[in-house]
Formats: sequence, structure tokens, C-alpha cells
Amino acid sequence: MGKPDTAGVVARPPLIYLAAVVVGFVLRALAPTPFFPRALGYQLGAILILIAVALLLWGVREMRRAGTSESTAVPTSALVTTGPFRLSRNPLYVSLTLCYLGTMIAAQALWGLALAVVVLAVMRRGVIDREERYMERRFGAEYLRYKERVRRWM
Repeated sequence: MGKPDTAGVVARPPLIYLAAVVVGFVLRALAPTPFFPRALGYQLGAILILIAVALLLWGVREMRRAGTSESTAVPTSALVTTGPFRLSRNPLYVSLTLCYLGTMIAAQALWGLALAVVVLAVMRRGVIDREERYMERRFGAEYLRYKERVRRWM
């Protein structure tokens, strides 16, 4: 059997963020560095997580309405340009990033927060760049036009 027609990302994006959360918590345990008053950290973290969940649900709903999967392991069947995809080519990754940042802030995990730079680099090179090449192959000029008018993030 042949390989499925997918972007061939290095890892599923939620697993990339989950691995970083684990590393962030380990680093926090080894070298605690509170950076906000506890209540403020919880509040800011909770707000970011709530925004992330709302954005995720909105994006998944739009993808399902278009008849395509949000999974990177499944071939893409439609170019989604509605809902949050009007504002960002990667709203689900924006959501994961906001959730990660919210978690690190709420947990007072400063080293985990700094690790966001590494997570975003892995996402860019190992996921987003591959997905963009895949989408160009799959949807051609339609995707290129979409790419010209919609930002990668927000």
C-alpha cells in the first residue's frame, strides 16, 4: 500500500505542544521562577486557554462543515477559507499556541514559557512549511491566492 496523500509533518501538532508542556513542567520543578502573583497568573492563563478553546472549536466546526478533517494524518479534501480561516491560515495552531502559553502562565512555568520559541520553530519547519507545500500541490492557484490574502498566524 502507498503512503496517504498528506503533508508528512514531523509529528502531530498537539503532541508537539504536549511534549513541550511536559518539559516546561519538569523545568519548573527543577528551577521554579514565579513571575506573576499567583492569582494574576491563573487569571491570565485561564483567559488565554478560554480564547484558545473557542478558537479551536470554531476552526474545527468550519473544517467539518467543509467536509475535511483537522487531522494532519488524513488527506485534506477541501480548502477552508471561512470562519477563523479568514483571519489566519493556521487558526488551530494559534489555538494550540494560546493554550500552551496560558498553561505556562497559569503554572508559573517561566522556562516553559521561554520554550515557546522552540515549539514555534518546530511547528514552522516541521509542520507549517510542509503543510503549505502540500496545500500548494493539492489546491494550486486557489491556495496561492488564499496565501496572498490571509496571514499565516493572526
